[in-house]
Amino acid sequence: MSIDEQVALLMQGTEFGDDELKSAMGEGLRGRLVKAGKSQSPLRVYCGYDPTKADLHLGHTVTMRKLRQFQDLGHQAIFVIGSFTALVGDPSERDSARPKLSKEEVMENAETYTTQAFKILDPDLTEVRYNHEWLSDVSLENFTELASVFTVQQFLTRDNFANRYEKGNPIWLHEFIYALIQGYDAVTLKADVQVGGTEQLFNLLAGRKLQEARGLPPQIALTMPILVGTDGHMRMAKSTGNYIGIDEDPEEMYGKVMSIPDSAMPNYFRLVTRWTPQEIEELERALESGDAHPRDLKMRLAREIVGAYHGDAAVEPAEEAFRRVFQERGIPEELQEYQLKQGERLVDVMVASGAASSKSEARRLMDQGGVRLDDEVIKDINFIPDHGESQILRVGKRKFIMLVSQG
Repeated sequence: MSIDEQVALLMQGTEFGDDELKSAMGEGLRGRLVKAGKSQSPLRVYCGYDPTKADLHLGHTVTMRKLRQFQDLGHQAIFVIGSFTALVGDPSERDSARPKLSKEEVMENAETYTTQAFKILDPDLTEVRYNHEWLSDVSLENFTELASVFTVQQFLTRDNFANRYEKGNPIWLHEFIYALIQGYDAVTLKADVQVGGTEQLFNLLAGRKLQEARGLPPQIALTMPILVGTDGHMRMAKSTGNYIGIDEDPEEMYGKVMSIPDSAMPNYFRLVTRWTPQEIEELERALESGDAHPRDLKMRLAREIVGAYHGDAAVEPAEEAFRRVFQERGIPEELQEYQLKQGERLVDVMVASGAASSKSEARRLMDQGGVRLDDEVIKDINFIPDHGESQILRVGKRKFIMLVSQG
């Protein structure tokens, strides 16, 4: 690839909300690539992932795919697990502080991150780092030096902080700290490029400022668009339940993709597939013109995503399971069993069986008409299933549980 072609590929899909900033980053990237070519020294490109939950989802893969593009061009990708930053909590796009996690919770969540990430990244060209390795040792003197690079006004211009300040909602001091310590990652790693979501732009630019303050060339910041969740509106996140985990079973993954609204398909086409820009343009045109049925395009999308994470052999069985359960209104061949206790409320059954994460979620699902027992919609939160014959509990579109009475 020529330098022009490399720049076009690596800038493809990036969003900054500012044309001048995008142009500046593109020119900066060009300069780094030229220098790397002359010195035959690969660029150091990184992205950080805070292990606030145990599973990575498709939203995380948007930045990973950009890292992989750099790898395919021979550069070094650094996969940073935010084992320290997760303890502080990223305030980006938040209207309140994140719940605090313990170090034990963070490290437990991080255990499988690399295994999941290597479904996209090349292990031989990936350097895995945990940022507690350097952040745990930052002295108060060093931290004060970092803090002196910024003003309070710079932080208060962030939309989420500005909105909270205007409403009189708390802005905790540790939330200011997050950008400083994430920026210090860039200093420690001597990064040439950092990749992040668009909501991370402030943090990425903070890294540039800290590098300059330490006499290092400022990194190139590349920000990627946000992937919407299965609801088609909100950002994909585990906390809102609208996610597709990259380690989920093929059948579950296929079914979740099929549940996204038609309007969300272009977002998925562009951000989480291996398709070329030309293929994506053709699919979007077919969707908009009505030349292709949305269901057929969505099935093609589901096949692509399942194949990417589970291999082509998993696609057909996942599609057959979807057809059987959703199109033919059948029941899965293998059902989770739950031993129903005498007098046990259905709300409690849903939580104990894992069909709902909490009683409040169970009540919400009931209120929305998403809970059926042997095809009967159950909305009564105090409903107690009959104790006797086996019954099939269906929660939402994809969860089926066989209730078997104890005794």
